[in-house]
Amino acid sequence: MFRNLLSRLFTEEPNPARLATQDAEVAIAALMVRLARADDRYSRAEQERIDHVLARRCGLDLQEAAERRAAAEMIEAEAPDTVRFTRHIKDRIALEDRIGVISALWEVAYADQKRSSDEETLVRLVSGLLGVTDRDSAIVRQRVREDLGLEPIGRTA
Repeated sequence: MFRNLLSRLFTEEPNPARLATQDAEVAIAALMVRLARADDRYSRAEQERIDHVLARRCGLDLQEAAERRAAAEMIEAEAPDTVRFTRHIKDRIALEDRIGVISALWEVAYADQKRSSDEETLVRLVSGLLGVTDRDSAIVRQRVREDLGLEPIGRTA
């Protein structure tokens, strides 16, 4: 099953067929896992945040979301590179949903309540690769920080 999904995600096709919705969501889950692993600290808080995001995005219960995350962890480990990975998502996901993907990534990046330059850099890279403007990514980032109860960036106490 995972080999077939990897093949569909990473095989070059002249006119790629649209990924099935489940395939697209697994690809997004794998991107969230890649982000969480970017700073070499894949915490339980990040795993739980991914589960909650998957549950919300896909209408899953937390057990199903954890199973989807486990599948995404295996796929992410074998994914050749972020550029190729995001290109396939961009080609198959509408812009409005790509902004939702960036929101999900910011949620994962701040799941442990810590700023990580590695994670922030990866979100910025992925935003550009998915065709989401820096401005839109920054707006989504601030909204996520507010929703998580984090101090706005740039404010001093």
